[in-house]
Amino acid sequence: MSEPAPGLAVVDKPPGMTSHDVVSRVRRLAGTRKVGHAGTLDPMATGVLVLGVGRATRLLGHLTLTEKSYDATVRLGVATTTDDAEGEVVSTRPAGGLDEDGVRAALAEQVGDRDQVPSAVSAVKVDGRRAYARVRDGEQVVLEPRRVRIEAIGVHDVRRAGESLDLDVSVRCSSGTYVRAIARDLGERLGVGGHLTALRRTRVGPFDLDVARTLEQLAEQWRPVPIADAARLAFPHLAVPADVAARVRSGAKVPLELPSREGPVALIDPDGDFLALYEQRGDVAAAVAVFC
Repeated sequence: MSEPAPGLAVVDKPPGMTSHDVVSRVRRLAGTRKVGHAGTLDPMATGVLVLGVGRATRLLGHLTLTEKSYDATVRLGVATTTDDAEGEVVSTRPAGGLDEDGVRAALAEQVGDRDQVPSAVSAVKVDGRRAYARVRDGEQVVLEPRRVRIEAIGVHDVRRAGESLDLDVSVRCSSGTYVRAIARDLGERLGVGGHLTALRRTRVGPFDLDVARTLEQLAEQWRPVPIADAARLAFPHLAVPADVAARVRSGAKVPLELPSREGPVALIDPDGDFLALYEQRGDVAAAVAVFC
């Protein structure tokens, strides 16, 4: 079986599947085991999951450091072991009487750079093992806070559900931010507990739901985003002449002024093919990763 053309499969993940389940399905559709994903989604979560196929798997490590967007529903008044609806309830407190303006103000306090403690049931590794595996084995896991940036939180609806209060929110944040932890921290700040009841990722970097396809759609027509198109979407890019392209293919430093000094730039050859990611180092451009 020939190796498929490298590219990105931008999947609209359904609920109930793990990210690895999606990788397994895409491996069958693409006809290769060389498939990986950028940014895990919990089984209950839906939405944008970016997968690399073939050489494009090497692009994923550079894509995970991008901004992400989510739509979520937070339930105040109930805390769970996992900070989402899949966990066991550990406390319930009346939240229906909370002042809506006070709730919005408390949520706004989380916007900006902050130290966030990931959920104990997360993929963060503790001494080589995933935190969720340690919790599953009965261990008490306390994770170290991590610096994240929450760019914006919008509140679209506030509903009373008995003694609980539900908030429909949108979140724009850095990679590594746990939306579950936003719900947990809001509940703790208000003294009533909180967790997520729904989570949908709407964007990863430049890839949003408009370009995402369901697994059923990909099964009907396997058409991932070509690696050159993905590179142009995800990074500043620069077309280089043939003589420079020849040096880039070998990973050599080249005397170029890149269009951006903030992060890598995609270099494109005269035929439109994606060559490499380069970064500015003084008066020359140096290879970050070569893909041709």
